Amino acid sequence: MLLAKRPRAQSPFLEVLQYQLSFVHAASGHYGINHGVEIHTDVVDYAREKLDNFIKNSDSFDKFEFCEPVFVVGNCLDILSDSLQYDRVYCGAGVQKDHENHMKIFLKVGGILVMPMEDQLTQIMRTGQNTWETKNILAVSFAPLIQPNRSDCFKSENVKLPPVTVRCLQDLARIYIRRNLRNLINQEIQAKGIPHKVPPKRKRKKLRRRKIDTYVFVGNQLIPQPFDSDEDDKMEEENREQEEKEMNEGLKQEEAPPNLLRERILNLPLPESLKAYLTFYRQK
Repeated sequence: MLLAKRPRAQSPFLEVLQYQLSFVHAASGHYGINHGVEIHTDVVDYAREKLDNFIKNSDSFDKFEFCEPVFVVGNCLDILSDSLQYDRVYCGAGVQKDHENHMKIFLKVGGILVMPMEDQLTQIMRTGQNTWETKNILAVSFAPLIQPNRSDCFKSENVKLPPVTVRCLQDLARIYIRRNLRNLINQEIQAKGIPHKVPPKRKRKKLRRRKIDTYVFVGNQLIPQPFDSDEDDKMEEENREQEEKEMNEGLKQEEAPPNLLRERILNLPLPESLKAYLTFYRQK
């Protein structure tokens, strides 16, 4: 389940997901709050690993505003009902009808909840304290949310979301400096009339599959049926691997675009320790 809130001074953005983690950062920006709740510990560990790799290595981190998510292990059905309210809520597992109201209490007025319920991806907007607008987006099939254990011996614990804290002045200054430098770079690019480069779309090779006609007896009738052989499946796998290999070689040959924000920061007349802080200690 994803819950989100538009950024104000410290606006919360909560995302509660089971079986799947996906985050929407555009609604939050640097000043938002991005929380993720996942029931499986190994999935949370993997998400933290991928987040750390993204911050250290991805050029997109310097190109866009980014609200760093905070992950919590637990069952979203065990989140206390008096928790904060949010602008956006998304659930990544099927929600039983009995738990609809539990999900809706995390929305502020004007907020939107998207969750799979009764085999439909459902969007719910809170229009007032006790009024809602609901519409089905499309038919889907999701694994259901894991139900909390209510037995006396193994009663599940309540999930506590991370506290909303005020950012330190040093962190806010870094955000402000990076934002101003990024805006200045974009203005210079527009003034020079440099067009925005769109990466070329990768063309997929058409795979030619051989068909083997087989015949099946149904009663007294012989009915032909198409059948894909194991040899065809092996050929398809080999073609896919070759295609991925060629794509990776092509990416290596292409020159990586310069990271203009990083270059601008490193050219500032500042101590090296401060430059490293402004670049989030990224190595490239």
